[in-house]
Amino acid sequence: MRRADRLFQLMQILRARRLTRGALLAERLGVSLRTVYRDIADLQASGMPIVGEAGVGYALSERCDLPPLLFSREELVAL
Repeated sequence: MRRADRLFQLMQILRARRLTRGALLAERLGVSLRTVYRDIADLQASGMPIVGEAGVGYALSERCDLPPLLFSREELVAL
């Protein structure tokens, strides 16, 4: 799995649950616990609202959704 795909999947898992332990994230993503810790740190550094710590678990501190994309008729034709 590409790193970008893994980071996206990680955010999807965090969106679906309140508090998620690192071991569960590692199991679901098929990576080591150390990789999960690095990915969480990278997401936090990029501004994602992830709170928590190793051994306790991780959660989103606020709702983090993408707004719906609305295109005009001309934009849809162009796409």
